[in-house]
Amino acid sequence: MVDKNSHVPIYVQIEEILKEKISHGEYAVGCAIPSERELSETFTVSRMTVRQSITQLVNDGFLYREKGRGTFVASPKFEQPLNGLTSFTEDMRARGMEPSSNIVTFEKQLPPYDIREDFKLMDNEEVFFIARIRNADHKPMAIERTYIPVKLLPDLNEEDLQGSLYNLVENKYGFEINNAIQQMEATIVTKEDAKYLKLEATGVVLIIKRTSYLANGQPFEVVRSAYRADRYKFISEIKR
Repeated sequence: MVDKNSHVPIYVQIEEILKEKISHGEYAVGCAIPSERELSETFTVSRMTVRQSITQLVNDGFLYREKGRGTFVASPKFEQPLNGLTSFTEDMRARGMEPSSNIVTFEKQLPPYDIREDFKLMDNEEVFFIARIRNADHKPMAIERTYIPVKLLPDLNEEDLQGSLYNLVENKYGFEINNAIQQMEATIVTKEDAKYLKLEATGVVLIIKRTSYLANGQPFEVVRSAYRADRYKFISEIKR
């Protein structure tokens, strides 16, 4: 039960109680938790207080809501180490999950100014623009928007993109991938990406922009990804 005389806010106490129930398996992954009305009666608090607790747990990735059905226990977040350059396909297979992609867009285009500058392209040089929903065990994890110079991978086609792009670059085209520069920030999901990722309009995503380079220093890929923050987290080991 909550301690209404504690200096810890009641909604925070309820959060901790619900997290403990999830941790101990009392609320199992994929199962619905009690309704706001039931929880407000259990804790003898207002539904608004319960809603505040649940909303925070949704934002933190412990729970997820389904419109018209209720609130459910989420799967644990996937941890992505920041100490190696791997593809999404390689990451998911290393976890024993089945990666797949739904291609939203595949086309040649003249790139925006910033992308042209990243690749040091001439004004008339085209890039492939690829938008893919990346799935793990058939559930959307991220949407990636990728730019690749056409002159670098001239025969690229949609069938190639069902697997690992990095594997394709190294094994089909014979290039050596060396390093990448990556930027990361959290933001509210856009309306378009909420549809692709099956998120609520107020859902949070991790935006990652990665520029990847070949061994000769040439950039071959610029990709901007939106990852579901409720299903993904990044970890790194830092030594002094």
